[in-house]
Amino acid sequence: MALLLSRSDVQKLLPMSKAIDVVEGAFSELARGTAEMPDRTVITDDEVGGWIAFMPAYLGSSGALGVKAVTVYKANPEKHNLPTTLATIIVQDQQTGQTVAVMDGGYLTAVRTGAVSGVATRHLARANASVAGILGTGVQARTQVTGMAAARDLEVIMAFSLDPDDKRRAFAESLTEETGVEVRLAGSTRELLGECDIVALATTAPNPIVEAGWWKPGTHINSVGSHAPGVRELDTASIQRAKVICDQKQACLIEAGDIMIPIQEGAYSPDDIHGELGDVINGDTTGRENDEEVTLFKSVGLAIQDLSCARLVYDLAVENGVGTEFEF
Repeated sequence: MALLLSRSDVQKLLPMSKAIDVVEGAFSELARGTAEMPDRTVITDDEVGGWIAFMPAYLGSSGALGVKAVTVYKANPEKHNLPTTLATIIVQDQQTGQTVAVMDGGYLTAVRTGAVSGVATRHLARANASVAGILGTGVQARTQVTGMAAARDLEVIMAFSLDPDDKRRAFAESLTEETGVEVRLAGSTRELLGECDIVALATTAPNPIVEAGWWKPGTHINSVGSHAPGVRELDTASIQRAKVICDQKQACLIEAGDIMIPIQEGAYSPDDIHGELGDVINGDTTGRENDEEVTLFKSVGLAIQDLSCARLVYDLAVENGVGTEFEF
């Protein structure tokens, strides 16, 4: 028998605090060489604005095995009354390969992306960082906020986006209630960057929305919004200024426009990338070295994040009797 787990089932079973811990363990495994993760297979359909990816992974130590199919269709909300991002995850038994669960992956995708920014914040932000900022007020921006709030004892969170005022106010009010930290709306990107010790970028902007001179000394940046070669949120000078840590260097060099475009310009080199998050977690690569440097975590999203969280959800579902049993 296998378990069918809906979005609401996953929401019940995957709090941010647990997601951060399992994602941190997954990155540690990847760096130690106990995880297998082929490059994801990506298909694009420019006619309808579709981005489709298939992401397998196997974490040998934790036993997480399976694949995620994820799609991003920008016209979904307006044309089809569907979320922009949709995903389904298959979880398999590591001893037999049998499918043990099929679950909705839309909410999990947002949480695991927030969780990895929480992990990066834990390891790269200044110890006394107390003001966080978010650029974007969509679904992904929400979990970026909860991830940063779980990783640091924050005094205030600032938010800015180009969304309508009512949407921005609702975003701030709901996250203030959820995190217990006051979420304030900034008047501009520059104002936000001038106040914040930690900043996450989670927008769909195709071109840079920041300038290098706007960052405070000692800022830690989580950049998750751009995960395609031709788009970026960060200007070239910001990449040059920061100590760059990737979720995986190989993945960023083929998918992250924030890094690929400066390289194409001749303004940056792959050798300038400082390292990968898993090596920082394991102590094999130095992260932040002082309170003045700007650190940047660039993430395009890895299957180890999805499968580590999906395995946790499955185990908790079995333990708590959640989900619907079915046979193929």
